[in-house]
Amino acid sequence: MVLLSRKKKPTIDHDILALSKIVGTKSILHHKEDLLSYDCDGFTIHKAMPKAVIFPKNTEEVSAAVKYCASHNIPFLARGAGTGLSGGAIPLNNEVIISLVKMKNLLSVDYENRKAVVQPGFVNLKLTNSISHKGYYYAPDPSSQYVCTIGGNVAENAGGAHCLKYGVTTNHILGLEVVLPDGEVIEISANGVLDTPGYDILGILTGSEGTLGIVTKITVRILKNPESKKTVLAYFERVEDGSHAVSDIISAGIIPAALEMMDQTAIEGVEAGAFPVGHPSDIEALLLIEVDGIAEGIAEQIEQILSVCENHHVRDVKVARDEEERGRWWANRKTGFGAMGAISPDYLVQDGVIPRSKLPEVLKEIRNISKEYNLRIANIFHAGDGNLHPLILFDSRIEGETEKALLAGTACLKACADAGGSITGEHGVGIEKKEEMRFIFSDEELEAQTSIRDVFNPNNLLNQGKLFPTPSRCMDIKKVVNETSLTKST
Repeated sequence: MVLLSRKKKPTIDHDILALSKIVGTKSILHHKEDLLSYDCDGFTIHKAMPKAVIFPKNTEEVSAAVKYCASHNIPFLARGAGTGLSGGAIPLNNEVIISLVKMKNLLSVDYENRKAVVQPGFVNLKLTNSISHKGYYYAPDPSSQYVCTIGGNVAENAGGAHCLKYGVTTNHILGLEVVLPDGEVIEISANGVLDTPGYDILGILTGSEGTLGIVTKITVRILKNPESKKTVLAYFERVEDGSHAVSDIISAGIIPAALEMMDQTAIEGVEAGAFPVGHPSDIEALLLIEVDGIAEGIAEQIEQILSVCENHHVRDVKVARDEEERGRWWANRKTGFGAMGAISPDYLVQDGVIPRSKLPEVLKEIRNISKEYNLRIANIFHAGDGNLHPLILFDSRIEGETEKALLAGTACLKACADAGGSITGEHGVGIEKKEEMRFIFSDEELEAQTSIRDVFNPNNLLNQGKLFPTPSRCMDIKKVVNETSLTKST
């Protein structure tokens, strides 16, 4: 008689079973093949697998999951659309990822008081699309706004092309509901009243990169559409001329809604991408300038902008004929990061800030870094507020090029810091730039910041290993930057 052996069903981790009871068996992933999509965010150079991914449907389920993780010493982190560019949603320590994509509703709109309430998984651009029929919009507009979520924008304090005039996310947040790292749910400025006495907890949480709490509801400011809007496109044969034009436009008393710049390599990329508009290939820089406001004053501002450009040897400058042309110009710009894939197998997006007056010298230094590391660097950035985005082009298939790209990125951030700027303007620190925090903060200043984290997140279970440098590597990064001769092209 032949006995047929039966395969035993694989045992399921006790924690997986417990979390399944909280969110439901259809709202959890724990098999390796299902987790592969969650091993990184938009920063793809570093990857690590999570323990599991859960998809809560409401604040109560988020709170219950956090309480379970906290009581069982399980590290965890929140994730939105995964478009972050600094590795803030990468599970470094086998974390449970709490994905907020099912919490994607527009809960209410109050046009009279110009505010809306959304869940964290609500897509940025969808908010503007939902209220545009009433003549309103949501101002923060990162390049990924068609897919990034407002919860993620809060975590990173995201900006966008129009933040020069309208500010970044923190300028548009009126209230938050937050699940703290022990599972407690709190509300901050729940009625959208910002002038309440006491500490600015709202400001501390916005931009804290998911290390202090998990946002589950957001009250945002919405704005009335401007009466008029005009967009200018200017071509310059020299980067320096475009850079000086940027400073002179602001010096003339004009605060454009947006003032963007692309260099020659970036132009090559966008023209090879999905939305080419016919930019000349032999210019060193272009400016995309937008002004908005009361119709009466727009024409005068446009004339001033044209005059400034002409005073700086502009080759050609034109005003968008209609909304269709304006839309094509902006599609070309906003898909700029992704368009680099048309001219390079891989690219690393950096994000530094400098004083606007230092644009010419810092761009020159970035060109020097490009030559030193023998890697092309494209520049697409918010020139009006000095928020640079050097895109370092490389090929990860070539041994050592990924490491060279990372070192070139560090050198670009050092150039920004040395110019009196910052290592990030809107993409956050995450894991990518945490060692570079020492370029702009002393040990004492970093300790003060980690002390704040410890108040909210005393056991450091929420989003471990992000934002702050590793103590044992205190001096390593300075040594790496100074020893550039080791990485120069041979």
